[in-house]
Amino acid sequence: MSISLTISRSVRASIRLPVLLLALAAPLAAPLAAQSAKRPLRSDDVYRLRDVHDPQRSPDGKWVAYAVSSVDTARDRNTSDIWLVSWSGDQQTQITNTPESESSPRWSPDGKWLSFLSSRQGGDGAQLWLVNPTGGEPERVTKVPGGIGDYAWAPDSRRLVFVVSDTEPAPSKSGTKPPIVIDRYHFKSDPGGYLASSHDHLALFDLDARRLDALTSGNFDDSDPAWSPDGTRIAFVSKRVAGDPDRSPNDDIFVIDAKAGVEPKRLTTYAGEDDGRLAWSPDGTRIAYLTGLGLRNFSFRMWKLAVMPSTGGAPAILSAALDRQVIEPAWSADGSSIYVLEEDDRSQYVAKISAAGGAVHRVAADKRMVTSLAIGRDDAATLTLASDSAPPEIYALEGTTLRRLTHQNDAWLREIQLGTTEEFASRGKDGYEVHGLIVKPASYASGRKYPTLLRIHGGPACCQDSHAFNIERELFAANGYVVVAANYRGSRGRGAAHQRAIAGLTKSQEVSDLLGAMDYVVRIGLADPAHLGIGGWSNGAILTDEIIAHDHRFKAAIAGAGSANALARDGTDQYTPESNKGPWTNPEEWINQSYAFYHANQITTPTLFLSGDRDFNVPIAGSEQMYVALRSLRVPAELIIYPDQHHGISTPSYKKDRLDRYMAWYDRYVKASTPPNADR
Repeated sequence: MSISLTISRSVRASIRLPVLLLALAAPLAAPLAAQSAKRPLRSDDVYRLRDVHDPQRSPDGKWVAYAVSSVDTARDRNTSDIWLVSWSGDQQTQITNTPESESSPRWSPDGKWLSFLSSRQGGDGAQLWLVNPTGGEPERVTKVPGGIGDYAWAPDSRRLVFVVSDTEPAPSKSGTKPPIVIDRYHFKSDPGGYLASSHDHLALFDLDARRLDALTSGNFDDSDPAWSPDGTRIAFVSKRVAGDPDRSPNDDIFVIDAKAGVEPKRLTTYAGEDDGRLAWSPDGTRIAYLTGLGLRNFSFRMWKLAVMPSTGGAPAILSAALDRQVIEPAWSADGSSIYVLEEDDRSQYVAKISAAGGAVHRVAADKRMVTSLAIGRDDAATLTLASDSAPPEIYALEGTTLRRLTHQNDAWLREIQLGTTEEFASRGKDGYEVHGLIVKPASYASGRKYPTLLRIHGGPACCQDSHAFNIERELFAANGYVVVAANYRGSRGRGAAHQRAIAGLTKSQEVSDLLGAMDYVVRIGLADPAHLGIGGWSNGAILTDEIIAHDHRFKAAIAGAGSANALARDGTDQYTPESNKGPWTNPEEWINQSYAFYHANQITTPTLFLSGDRDFNVPIAGSEQMYVALRSLRVPAELIIYPDQHHGISTPSYKKDRLDRYMAWYDRYVKASTPPNADR
């Protein structure tokens, strides 16, 4: 089927790419004499933080394109632009600078074009734009209904594969949206909203003819397209199972000929999650991918590196013996090995494994977080790397040597006095060892006891507190607090047993681990036991509710996007069970999972609740219920609702507001000698 496109070749961007790039790297560091005294971090620094991501090296190896997200304070919104930095790091320039966002930079394989996605100038969703990297104006080349979700260039530089969604019914002439008709088992996503009959599929785009042809269709979603080296086939991920795909965890890898009207071939047979990033070997005979081998429950899945023939056959699980998750597979130029990111305890490293199997060897390893990885034709890599004292920036990796390329946050960081971050290990009541981080104020003096905050990360299986810049921890430290971040059982980074220890149990193990961390900082004389606070977002809020229902040592609590009533979450959040195991099968178990709500009368801790009103991950009802419970019990409580926000708060002014409210709440109750009574 051919999809009609309206193409406007005359639509141009308002800026021109300069032919001569500016040499900016050397002057970035101001003379020491000109630098003013450093100041403590403030909540409005959230407006100055620049998110550097998605590095893409040019085919000739001379340039790296990347995206920078920043804040447009005048419009109170986030924006994203495309930048270039030379491989030497001494030249860089901003390619786009418009009121709308540009993202997903990609090079055509022949190096003729730098492409990106943008919805600017009235586009219907994100559309494909091209710019000549030697100079010229960006041009929009598509008008795909609903926009483009993802894309990849064919090796011939004349075709692309898009991920596009089925179009939704248009509003009426009056502007009224049509009713949302739900007939799917999985019917919500955050931040996507309600899922009606829309699905993501693959489509082929002919650049010369400006023609888009549907490649896949059906009542399932397709993602992560990757071209074979000869350009004849496309590998992708999809959930195509008998019965209802929404009830199955069985994502598989498929391959389809790069032409309309053909059926895809299923390559994997594992009855669980197989996923991208997909990587073809240089000779096209093998595909590297990730498999969630071990457990069907995604919450406890650890990605393993797998390789299989591109025509089908038994896979080889290359990292089966490694008790750590790996992601981002990328082949070496000669096809003899595969690079990955290896997750570890509070860090993430670049590692390498032979394509024939064997041990996983770390290539670049220290106590920092590598968050993306792309391997060039010469085996040199571009990656993003963050540390305790710096947000992510782009680095070049040559052999085992890391070389920094970008300095987007340097000017701001030169003004800021940051805290100091240290590792620690503690034990809970059952003796289990937990690892975490402690952030101390820059003015820390040995022997002094400090007001201390236990800040709990979300997830838990998606996350760990790591050696990566965290503006919340730094803001608390800047205001005189010691911050404790403990990777309780269920967190990532310490292997399968640590991650899966909480499966099917109540929250007693997590509570033991977290309280054990606080016992440790009190015992060593760092934390003032009379001035302790607790808080977190998502699962961090859920555990906050649980802990304050058991323990009264904390003078204040903050629970953001949390819930204490499992019964209320069932059927209202984005998660749908793979079976019919609902509350009706074992009501007592569900009540046990809702301890904090059914024991709210045991809570005495003043608690601040926050939520986005459109949160489909942990719906706002969870915060509302706990707020009403504490108010009815005359425990000091407030509820903050952020309009039009999802599970992750995205509006910049709301981010600052949240930080301000955190500080005000902790200062009011944790630093105060005697917490004030509820104003009733």
